[in-house]
Amino acid sequence: VQPPEKPLQAEEWNKLREEFQFPEIFEEVMLNSMIRCQSPIDVAKSLLTHVARRNGDVAYNVLVKYLTLCVQQGQVSEICDVYDIMKGRFKILESGAYTLLIKGLSNSDQWRMALTLLEEAKKILIPSRTCYESCIKAASRHQEMKLAFELYQEMLAKDVVPTLDVLQSFFNFSRGMKGAELQKQLFGILLYLRENQIYPHKTFMRSIKLWFESIPGENWRGNLTNIKDSGQCPVCKHQLEDSNLTEEEYSNLSERIIRDVIHGTDTFRKTSPEEFEAFQTFVENRLPFDIVIDGLNVSHVKSRKMQCENLSDAVNCLAKENARLLVLGRKHMLMNSSNWKREIMKEMQSKADFFFAENISEDDAFLLYATLRSGKHCRFVTRDFLRDHKACLPDSVTRHLFRKWQRGHQISKKKAFPLFFSQQPAFRYDCVVQTTGDTWHIPYKDVFEEKYSYQVPRKWLCIQRK
Repeated sequence: VQPPEKPLQAEEWNKLREEFQFPEIFEEVMLNSMIRCQSPIDVAKSLLTHVARRNGDVAYNVLVKYLTLCVQQGQVSEICDVYDIMKGRFKILESGAYTLLIKGLSNSDQWRMALTLLEEAKKILIPSRTCYESCIKAASRHQEMKLAFELYQEMLAKDVVPTLDVLQSFFNFSRGMKGAELQKQLFGILLYLRENQIYPHKTFMRSIKLWFESIPGENWRGNLTNIKDSGQCPVCKHQLEDSNLTEEEYSNLSERIIRDVIHGTDTFRKTSPEEFEAFQTFVENRLPFDIVIDGLNVSHVKSRKMQCENLSDAVNCLAKENARLLVLGRKHMLMNSSNWKREIMKEMQSKADFFFAENISEDDAFLLYATLRSGKHCRFVTRDFLRDHKACLPDSVTRHLFRKWQRGHQISKKKAFPLFFSQQPAFRYDCVVQTTGDTWHIPYKDVFEEKYSYQVPRKWLCIQRK
């Protein structure tokens, strides 16, 4: 439906409603259309007035749509009016309404009311990321950094993951401000990037650089650079952290993963204990492997090719180095089919060990177990990120070690297929945010990526105190 350009009288609205195919949802469809076309508020208001007169009140979902339009257009007094109506009529509001109200009010001079609403929402639900971030930005905009950081810490404590946008805003709003506590909090954000292996994009990196350079009386200088293969920074000559785990770190990590992740609660959701036991026996009798391949995952690399050809290309490429390969497959690969040709499968089995799991098994636990049991040198091939398993690790030290191990051992898909495994940069240095106190080294990407990526960047920001 096309919304009218000016407010209508009751009979005009009635006529449009009668002509509409599904009159019972006319108001919702009309308001959706107004949101899309950014119709003037008074047009929408005339529809709401008409509905209120006809029905005696306005349904909750219709009010929420009207609220969306008000927020979209920054109509603060209307937002407050809708809130009063909702508060009067409904005992509790749901997450969507709170998100809209808080977003709308936080951008106005009524921003403190958004904080009150956040408190109200917290009594009945975990507020959305947008709720928190709207309030954080409002507080920062009004130079109330202490409050902004309290909200940020609360958000993390509730496992609400912040966007890069709000993290960047802390550096933008803190520019030129003094204070040891503020500095500690901003360093904390940089350590959060390290902890979660997050690579800021170019504009975020610039905000960090400008903030450092603006700290009164501290004389920090930032330079963009590429780290040498040796791990030395060409700007400050500092040697970056080694990417290899020590023997002790490795044995701690493999013990923890085998105990908490593999034998913990999450493995057997999609696999049976019997199958996993059979797999362990299979692995123990053939250790050690050099490379463990997630066969099903690799078989989907190129959609135009048969799945078994994709896998065969990978196996042939990796077998060239006389590496001992273990391929994790599925039983359906043994059925001669259009995607899985028996003769190709046979040929691959002469070059690699294969373990065929049930068709519903969860590969990650198998992959981790075989790789970790093979020892420090063993690497693995998958396009998955193994995020779930990181979440099962109970403490931040182990999570950090897991990511560090993953960065050094996961062989990633390269775009050029013949170089499918130009062995993933086993950089001698670790590609995460790091600091010595007087220097910070921050790896960054050219473009913003919402998705987690283990493809490590080659560009760095070096910041040093002169």
